[in-house]
Amino acid sequence: MKSKIAIGVIALLFAIMALILFLTSYRSAFEADQACHYEKWVRYAESPEYGCDHDLETKQWILFENGISNNPAKVIKRFRY
Repeated sequence: MKSKIAIGVIALLFAIMALILFLTSYRSAFEADQACHYEKWVRYAESPEYGCDHDLETKQWILFENGISNNPAKVIKRFRY
């Protein structure tokens, strides 16, 4: 009986995680691209210190701040599709 409850709870958690991922991701690369560039324009006024880049491997656009003095860039926000 306990194993059935545990399996049910685990299945419910996976369903909730899948629903959250589905509701928070964009439907296409175009939508993610537009959202990234819009947020860059609104929050950072097209500052050259910030940029948007497309990562094909992870299927997302990334808003980032350029690294200073050869430091790595800092990821501000990810736009998954």
